[in-house]
Amino acid sequence: MNSKTIAVILIALGIVVLAYSGITYKTPGKPVDFLGMHFETTHSHFIPPVAGALALAGGIVLLVASPKSA
Repeated sequence: MNSKTIAVILIALGIVVLAYSGITYKTPGKPVDFLGMHFETTHSHFIPPVAGALALAGGIVLLVASPKSA
């Protein structure tokens, strides 16, 4: 992947994170067996809007600073 492709991906992801005011997603955790009962656990993760702003700014900088092809 060249730098323009990475820049476009960063810009798109930054816009999505900013549009939703942060993104929350869950991943599976360790299953727990307690007194014959089985519990599934999950971990919740949050991507703050600041990360989206940084991705957007980084994508723009990468797009502007990438060398022009001849």
